[in-house]
Amino acid sequence: MLYLRYLLIGLRGQFRLKWNFWLLALGQLGIALSSLLAALVLLTRFKSLAGYSAMQILLIYGVANASFALMEIFARGFDAFSGILSQGEFDRILLRPRGTVLQVLGARVEPSRIGRLGIGLACLGTAVFRLWPALCAQGPLFLGMRLLCLALMFSGSCAIIFALFVLGASFSFVTMDSLEIIAIFTDGGREMSQYPLAIYPRWMRSFFTFIVPFGCVNYLPLEFVLGRAGSSPWASLLPLVGFAFLSLSFLAWKAGIKRHVSTGS
Repeated sequence: MLYLRYLLIGLRGQFRLKWNFWLLALGQLGIALSSLLAALVLLTRFKSLAGYSAMQILLIYGVANASFALMEIFARGFDAFSGILSQGEFDRILLRPRGTVLQVLGARVEPSRIGRLGIGLACLGTAVFRLWPALCAQGPLFLGMRLLCLALMFSGSCAIIFALFVLGASFSFVTMDSLEIIAIFTDGGREMSQYPLAIYPRWMRSFFTFIVPFGCVNYLPLEFVLGRAGSSPWASLLPLVGFAFLSLSFLAWKAGIKRHVSTGS
């Protein structure tokens, strides 16, 4: 309930300058459309990529972009935490009788990313509609497992992106500024995970599977959803790794708070 109040306050603040909001929203929509257009041009030219059809790639593209946009809307407070910290606002957060995570989440809402979210969901919906006969091929039981796996892929991807925002905010306690290297993992991770991991070099596949586990959340479960040879139903549980990664990021957050020193006024 308190978080909903935070959201309403943030939304009212955004809509006070309506033209600013709509221009930002159109800009984000344009960025999302240009990225989608580039992907469509690639798929139109080559028809398939590493053995994946255009619709199969559109499926993982939709999961990656929709989850990233959703976290940009609701978890932007952690992404912009260095500003909150350097301006001394975090000191006020510590004085309030509420959890720091809830307050930082509610500190900033970015509804202008709604266009990017819409593009991602449209891609995901289109891919599921076109791949529906293949998803139903092995009967209702496997169909239910695949749909559940898709839901876990989406939520697990959200968890990883949220975790990266939290890790970036945690490092701000040491650096007092945002680290651009975190953007490599957030923006770069989104760009990487919107295509099958098989197209990348081995070292990159290993890094984004065992260190930043986008591969565990997007690529390996995708193999099961598409019914590819050698895939296992147990792969549908791999997106839960994203929530384990999020739990580790909160440990880093708590460690950062312990070493926090007020910036003063």
